[in-house]
Amino acid sequence: MLGPLEVLSGEQSLPLGGVKQRATLGYLLLQANQVVPTSQLLSALWSTDNAPATARKILQNAVWGLRGMLSEHGPAAGAAGELVTRAPGYMIRVDPDRVDLHLFRRRVSEGRARLSAGAQHEAVRLLGEALDLWRGPVLADLVETGTMWPELTAVQNSRLDVLEDYLEAKLRCGEHYAVLGELETTVEAEPLRERSSGLLMLALYRCGRQVDALSVYNRIRATLVEDLGLEPGHELRRLQQAILAQDQTLDLASAPLGTAAPVPAAPAAQPPGRE
Repeated sequence: MLGPLEVLSGEQSLPLGGVKQRATLGYLLLQANQVVPTSQLLSALWSTDNAPATARKILQNAVWGLRGMLSEHGPAAGAAGELVTRAPGYMIRVDPDRVDLHLFRRRVSEGRARLSAGAQHEAVRLLGEALDLWRGPVLADLVETGTMWPELTAVQNSRLDVLEDYLEAKLRCGEHYAVLGELETTVEAEPLRERSSGLLMLALYRCGRQVDALSVYNRIRATLVEDLGLEPGHELRRLQQAILAQDQTLDLASAPLGTAAPVPAAPAAQPPGRE
């Protein structure tokens, strides 16, 4: 799911049928092991004003096709998954660890727990494993056909949150030079995310580039004011003041042995309708 929708049996990619059949599978997998009402599935496949009179029949045919594919290549053949009817709709039963999206979420939960506990090296490993599961935009093939579900936007935005967690963990490990390029790319792509800008400012400061760090602050402040009419949040303003004062708490070496130096970072500031 973290890329084009694909079902594997061993190393074989299984045929998933047409757009509606693929979309049915994708939507059920977003809510794996939960009953999805038929009405919700119909709304996901068609907008209210363009659903054909045969919409329910098309959905039934899609379910029939998917059941045939999954039963033919079931657990014994290496593709775990079963599509069952459960009032008031359908449910796909699957081992979450066999679905990259759900494995991603588990790795993220584990990684964040390690980061909170101060085990930053272990957090880097787990969060890195989570990010490595991505092969492209979530359900990229369905998005190309015009599928625009809020769930996809939420999943896609969650990757940015995890990337920031990962980069913060790397900073806590003292890898400010190593993350500089990726942070610059992230900030360029997402100029309104205060946390990314804060992490970049800290990395630049630790690399001895105080002026560049302050320039990042000035740039995001100008963007926030111009685009949203907002000033930067408290955490980002506090980080700017700490950099101006060359506050020793920003230095990795100032952290007690076995702990992480403070990483001032604010939650992402997002325009209306975004994460």
